[in-house]
Amino acid sequence: MAEPGSIAERVKQQADIVRLVGDYVRLKKSGQNFLGLCPFHSEKTPSFAVHPVKQIYHCFGCGTGGDIFKFVMEMERVDFPEALRLVAEKAGVRLPEQRPRTPEEAKATQLRTALMELNKVAAQFFVEQLQQTREGKFVRDYLHDRGLTDEIIQTFGLGYAPGTGDALLRRLRERGAKQEILEASGLVNKDPSTSLGTGERGFYDRFRRRVIFPIANESGRIVAFGGRALGDDQPKYLNSPETPVYSKSRVLYNLHRGREALRRLDYAILVEGYLDCIAVFAGGLANVVASCGTSLTELQVRLLARSTKNVVVSFDPDTAGRAATERSLNLLLEQGFQVRVLSLPAGYDPDSFVRDKGGEAYREELKKSLPYLDYLVERARAEHDFRSQEGKIAALNYLLPYLARVPNKIRRAEWATELAARLQIEEALLREELRRAATERRGEMKLRPEHKQALEASAVKPAERRLLQILLENEEIRADVLKELEDDAAHRGASLEETFNQVLALARAGEPLTVERLAETIGEGERRRLFEMAFESGPAVAGSLEEARSCLAAMRRRKLEGELRQLQSDIQEAERAKQGDKLRELLARKQSLHKALGELS
Repeated sequence: MAEPGSIAERVKQQADIVRLVGDYVRLKKSGQNFLGLCPFHSEKTPSFAVHPVKQIYHCFGCGTGGDIFKFVMEMERVDFPEALRLVAEKAGVRLPEQRPRTPEEAKATQLRTALMELNKVAAQFFVEQLQQTREGKFVRDYLHDRGLTDEIIQTFGLGYAPGTGDALLRRLRERGAKQEILEASGLVNKDPSTSLGTGERGFYDRFRRRVIFPIANESGRIVAFGGRALGDDQPKYLNSPETPVYSKSRVLYNLHRGREALRRLDYAILVEGYLDCIAVFAGGLANVVASCGTSLTELQVRLLARSTKNVVVSFDPDTAGRAATERSLNLLLEQGFQVRVLSLPAGYDPDSFVRDKGGEAYREELKKSLPYLDYLVERARAEHDFRSQEGKIAALNYLLPYLARVPNKIRRAEWATELAARLQIEEALLREELRRAATERRGEMKLRPEHKQALEASAVKPAERRLLQILLENEEIRADVLKELEDDAAHRGASLEETFNQVLALARAGEPLTVERLAETIGEGERRRLFEMAFESGPAVAGSLEEARSCLAAMRRRKLEGELRQLQSDIQEAERAKQGDKLRELLARKQSLHKALGELS
């Protein structure tokens, strides 16, 4: 690609392959080379090597390799001329002017250059309006009330679009902007019915009476703007339309400013809006990026992956924010990210939380962020009753599509094991459904009929079924068994918990315990299983007190094991949050549970 004496060879000699590759991959020195995790395939042990002297890279895992241009072509998915331009730009080498191959190409290049210059003029205009006008003073006061200092306002280049309809338009025309460029910029709108006294009809400023947020690409060049309305104007947020230099699906707000912190800390905080991002940044966390108020896209995820594969999603806690979180999880999981989710207290978004409680409090909340599976399980638990079989199936249908998107088979298997334990279902059955979900890549998962039946049958453990049969059939020992059941609460968390609760309620009320009477008090799922058990045949159906106590012991063991799993999660959370007193209390409880399990054994 780079022939001796060519401009490409000169660029290659002046470029630092370690620094350039380091913009995409975290590298560590190892002998004379540098090592990192390969960006072209998933791996946990670094096998991607960069040779700083020979200016080449090679992955000993997947076999890919080449020079600096090949690397940029693969990462950016561009052809060689574009890779040459990007490497030259990063290396600070000025390329000679090249003649466009076609008139169309020349026109497109001229348009992009003109739009970039126009955006610079517009950004300066918006800053002047904020800093130097009477109208802008009120806006500065508004920003100060929101906790933004003059330093932060300057850092993010915030500006103001005045309420007059053509102030920016006149500035751009003063700078010689032609109509074709104005229309392509997205900075003005066209309305043939409007006359603004400019001598021409039909154009007016797109942004009016709005706080302006410049949007930069990965290189830090302004490509678009976002505007927040003051007062009740609608829409609340207005963004630039797509232009030849701006594609919203390819830009992450603050990425160019936060890239160094992202790589140093090796994780990103992903928020939704401009003010969320600025507030978190002002709170001392520079490793924050925003999706510019749009749904996260695959291209944005790939862009983020160049800096880190770890992310904390911190969206608004409202219904729309939860939906956005779950959509984002899909894309992040498919790209192999390690994902955690921060759920702020109700009524807070990142902006309002930092303003109200400060950056340090937000840092503490970050420590409490949940691994994505824990977050999803809690979401499923809030919507579905894990005690009922119908609830477990609904929860599985909710959770399986997310797990299926995890590309690493080992991680998928680990999560399947944990999920089976939490839902108290057969692990083999869950693994089979998960395998099908991963293979078919289905957005919505429905269990096979035979799997649903197996799940329903396996959920009620033999000890529960047998104890209920004994209670129904052996009236002589019923009172003793019910007293032990109530004293130990062994049925709490069991699949037939509601059925046992009703058995106890009937006993307290002095009513006879019969299948038909019990069936009147429980839900459809447990009622169906009750009648199925009533029709089962087998020897010694009545059972003995010794057998009943054996069933109770098995149920106690499962209850204690469930408590222990939850306790272990609480302990990890307390360790992350450095809550010493709570941790000591939890560890004492853990020791007590282990002792109780030992006595049962």
